[in-house]
Amino acid sequence: MARIYNPKEIEPKWQTRWEADGLYRARIDPSRPKHYALTMLPYPSGNLHIGHWYAMTPSDARARFMRMNGYNVMFPMGFDAFGLPAENAAIQRNIHPKEWTYANIANMRKQLRSMGAMFDWEREAVSSDPEYYHWSEWFFLQLYKHDLAYRRRAPVDWCPKCNTTLAREQVIGEERVCERCGTPVIRKDLEQWFFRITNYVDELLDFSQLDWPEKAALMQTHWIGRSEGAEVVFHTQQGDPIEVFTTRPDTLWGATFMVLAPEHPLVEKITTPGQKDAVEVYTREVLRQTDIQREATDKEKTGVFTGGYAVNPVNDELIPIWVADYVLMTYGTGAIMAVPAHDQRDFEFARKFGLEIRPVIQPEGAEPISAENMTEAIPAWGKMINSGPLTGTPGDQAFERTIAYLEEHGTGKRSVNYRIRDWLISRQRYWGAPIPMIFCQECGWQPVPEDQLPVLLPDDVEWLPTGESPLKLHPTWKKTTCPNCGGEAERETDTMDTFMCSSWYHLRYLSPHYDQGPFDPREYDYWMPVDTYTGGAEHTTMHLLYTRFFHKALRDMGITRGPEPMLQLRNQGQILGPDGQRMSKSRGNVIDPDEQVDRYGADVVRCYLMFGYRWSEGGPWNSDNISGVVRWINRIWSLFTEPSPTGQAPDEKEIRKLRRKVHQTLIQITRDFKEFEFNTIISGLMELLNEMYRVRELGVPATAAWSEAQEIYLKMLAPVAPHIAEELWTDVFGKPYSVHQQSWPEVDLEAAREDEITLVIQVNGKVRDRLTVPVGISEVETREAALRSEIVQKYLNGRQPRKVIVVPEKLVNIVI
Repeated sequence: MARIYNPKEIEPKWQTRWEADGLYRARIDPSRPKHYALTMLPYPSGNLHIGHWYAMTPSDARARFMRMNGYNVMFPMGFDAFGLPAENAAIQRNIHPKEWTYANIANMRKQLRSMGAMFDWEREAVSSDPEYYHWSEWFFLQLYKHDLAYRRRAPVDWCPKCNTTLAREQVIGEERVCERCGTPVIRKDLEQWFFRITNYVDELLDFSQLDWPEKAALMQTHWIGRSEGAEVVFHTQQGDPIEVFTTRPDTLWGATFMVLAPEHPLVEKITTPGQKDAVEVYTREVLRQTDIQREATDKEKTGVFTGGYAVNPVNDELIPIWVADYVLMTYGTGAIMAVPAHDQRDFEFARKFGLEIRPVIQPEGAEPISAENMTEAIPAWGKMINSGPLTGTPGDQAFERTIAYLEEHGTGKRSVNYRIRDWLISRQRYWGAPIPMIFCQECGWQPVPEDQLPVLLPDDVEWLPTGESPLKLHPTWKKTTCPNCGGEAERETDTMDTFMCSSWYHLRYLSPHYDQGPFDPREYDYWMPVDTYTGGAEHTTMHLLYTRFFHKALRDMGITRGPEPMLQLRNQGQILGPDGQRMSKSRGNVIDPDEQVDRYGADVVRCYLMFGYRWSEGGPWNSDNISGVVRWINRIWSLFTEPSPTGQAPDEKEIRKLRRKVHQTLIQITRDFKEFEFNTIISGLMELLNEMYRVRELGVPATAAWSEAQEIYLKMLAPVAPHIAEELWTDVFGKPYSVHQQSWPEVDLEAAREDEITLVIQVNGKVRDRLTVPVGISEVETREAALRSEIVQKYLNGRQPRKVIVVPEKLVNIVI
């Protein structure tokens, strides 16, 4: 037998056999509890990176652990295959996106298999397969039929030279230029499709059914951004209403000007001829900025007066209307009432442009405030001042009394506002699921009949250097007939956001080749919901939010059931380069997992990624640490394959110590698997191996306790290092194939029990000594042992204690 583990020979052997035997094929089995384990599917960029391994292999270990605990586990894999990189490849390399994508999938499928994970490859789903996007289109139609899909104008990033929309990642630098031609990018309104995710905001804020990290729930809560306040209607001098939402209606009497987003539809109407040029120039500048740039709090405030005025509904004062970049059409109504005395951004704006600052809140206990002595806004709650009929209202009543006043006078009402906006799903791209809608000049927009799905992407497309969608330019693809009147019509040339495809991939895994619906109802009834979902926290506020919305919308249509699609969520951290920086080719710090597997083997890479970091945190790659895992794997191999020393009689005390360590480790590792604490699983196995090496020299290998220790060790090892565990279990020891079909070991609590405990001795409440005493020692014996302590005797100095307090098997406090 080789002295060291040979992964190049052993690992491919077992991977081939497991697949040939269908070892990880998940089938419906009503006699067993199910566990749907899911890890986020990769985009087929061409190569797996070490981050994929860090996310997937511990998730695989957890799925294996659940299987050994009697669960019928499904652990599928697939590819989120539509997206912009394939189109970039088409332009840069003169290769069709489909060809590029499927070549990458073939390579990544091979790389995924090298992990030795228990993926059920018969359930593989690829979102760019027609049999997949057929049902993405079908789901769109269901949402459309239930008034959850609609079309309206919305801004996009637009390159005027390339004459096309750009994705966020195609707009580069603070100058916001097109990555292809360097032309400054502008914002442009286009008719686009949306999903009404805002219909479900209150449900999406309910996490009571979920076992999620608190951070994930907070991220979604912040993203949704629920605010309680008032909706107030101002009017322009021309009589046009301007709705604003405010969380501080009690400050209305301090509104001394209004600010509109430059793209607000009323701007053109209210702007006076004398201000028209200045407003147009400013608007063009602002529309080149991102929302994040516009909202930056440290940014110098800019704006232009429109020349128009609005009437403050609570005091009938005329207040000037400005346009400014810090007000967004994508949040609220695109208009704000500016209260510079009590909002810092408004304060800075008013100071810069010489606008009135009028305090209307007097914080309790503070010096009387006035505009002249203010150096910053005062956002606190307090007594209302300078507020007409509500002057003198205490701060704790201000909000409610102001809303009552607004509703009584018909100028406003209680309202709830949300930061989240409806989900824009249109993409002016080729490589995505077609939106199954048809436009007829006579009948308007019409859904594609379901029996005509899928609307297939044409393969014969030409790519322009501009990146403009080939679907718009195709000579025949978009030409069709209206399903309503039979007249000439055109297909929608936009495709769907790739998040649409990934919002339901967990359902397609249930039956990837089922053609009577998006999934087989029998599979759904058995496997759903997803029990454990693992992946990066960066997907919390888009993918996971969209998936939850999707499930709830389908539930209301009777397609899915239950409150949530994924019950438990766990996020991994990030593996950084050896320099502690994010891995990137430009930095030269990328760790190639293929190279690591070729050098060390899959089991070593798996175990290093689990041992080297706390999984939820991650950290920099360290080649020195991986060598320690190599030594540990080889020591396992040696211990289990080399002959043990013979001739020495076993020591009962050492046998007891071994069994105690084995079962204490089993308790710890069982707990750690449940808690996703993979680093301590590996360290626990390392410590137990050291103990086994120690007692190996003391005659213990000739005992039943040694055989028990070996068997339990291999079962605990199997989820994290599946190849070496299988080789030792099946081929070296000749036990029944496969170790991955064995039950998780049962803990012997009596064996795990300590023989001795440490007793803490206090004198007058302060720790003075510690004693080792037998487990089960009586209270009288405990008291006597404490009083015999030399240290205690020194404190007593011949005196009798006033009191001796005994906490059995924990501590003794001697009061002098």
